[in-house]
Amino acid sequence: MGSRPPTYDAEPIALPAADPDDLDDLVADTVLDGARYGACTLRAVSVRGDSARYRGEPRRDSLLTARFGTGEHALLLVAMATGARATPGAHRAAAEACHWIGRAVGRSHARLVADIRDGRRGDLKSGLHRLTDRSLGKLRASAAEQGVDPEEYAAGLRCLLLSADPECRTRVFFGVGPGGLFRLRDGEWQDIEPQVAEIKGEPVLGFGSPPSETPEGDRFTMDLGIPTPPSPYEPAPEPPREPFRFRTSIARPGDTLLLCSGGLADPLRGEPELGDYLAERWSRPDPPGLAAFLADSQVRVKGYADDRTAAAVWEA
Repeated sequence: MGSRPPTYDAEPIALPAADPDDLDDLVADTVLDGARYGACTLRAVSVRGDSARYRGEPRRDSLLTARFGTGEHALLLVAMATGARATPGAHRAAAEACHWIGRAVGRSHARLVADIRDGRRGDLKSGLHRLTDRSLGKLRASAAEQGVDPEEYAAGLRCLLLSADPECRTRVFFGVGPGGLFRLRDGEWQDIEPQVAEIKGEPVLGFGSPPSETPEGDRFTMDLGIPTPPSPYEPAPEPPREPFRFRTSIARPGDTLLLCSGGLADPLRGEPELGDYLAERWSRPDPPGLAAFLADSQVRVKGYADDRTAAAVWEA
C-alpha cells in the first residue's frame, strides 16, 4: 500500500544468531493461531517486521493465546507484548510478560468469567489492573535477577478476554503501552483505543475525555489515579509505572474487533488505503482462514517495518 514500495524485501533474509547452549531462546519468524468459541471466531498472528527480517534480529513481539476452564465457563485470553526497542533481551522480556499475565489470569479465571458474565466492570477494572501491575512487577524483578537495567528489560502488554458463553458478548481489553484497539462495524473502522488523559484539579466527567457511554451501550473508563482497595484476585503490587488502559465493549453480530501492537496500529492510523483494504477483506460473510488472515496481516506499507502482532474476533 502507498505511493512507493517498502524499503525491505517481503520475505525473511537472515536468521537471528543462535547460541548452541540456549536454543530455547530462539524465536520463530511467525506465530499463527485461531479458534471458535460461542459467538466468536478468533484469529491471532505475530510476524517479524521487515527491518528485523533484513537485519537478522529476533521478533521482539510475543503472542500468547490460551483457554482456561471448559464449556460455557471457559475464558479465552489473548496476550501480546512488545519488548523495548534496540535492546538485546527484548524478545525475552516480551515472552516473560505474556507468561506472567497468562499465569495470573489463569489462576483467577473463574472469578473473571463470573465478573464478565455479570457485567461487573468496576471489579474487572480494579482486578485486571492489579494483575497487570503484578505481572510487570515480576518482569522488573526478573531484570534485577539477571543484572539487567529494568528500563531496558521491559515490555508493553495488551490483552483481550473473551467468554466462551455464546450468550455473553462482552469483550474486555486491558493493558499497558502503545498499540491499537479497533472495531469494524458496518464496513467502517472505529478507533476505540481508550485514551489516558491527565486530569488537573477536580475531576469533571466529560472534561478532556469521551462520554462515559456510547449510544451502543459501550462504556468508557478512565484511570483517575485513585488508589484501589485490595483486590480479590491478587495481593497489592507496587505502584504502576505506566498508565493502565481498560475497556469493555458489547459486541454486535457482524462486528470485528481488532487488538494489535504498534506495528499494525501505526500503519492503520497512518495509511487510509490499508484500512480500506482490510475493511473490505474482513467484512465478508465468513471469517478468513488462518492462511488468509496471515496474508492480510502482512500487507506492507512504506515506512512501517516493525513487528506486527494482531488478534481479531469475528462475531457470528
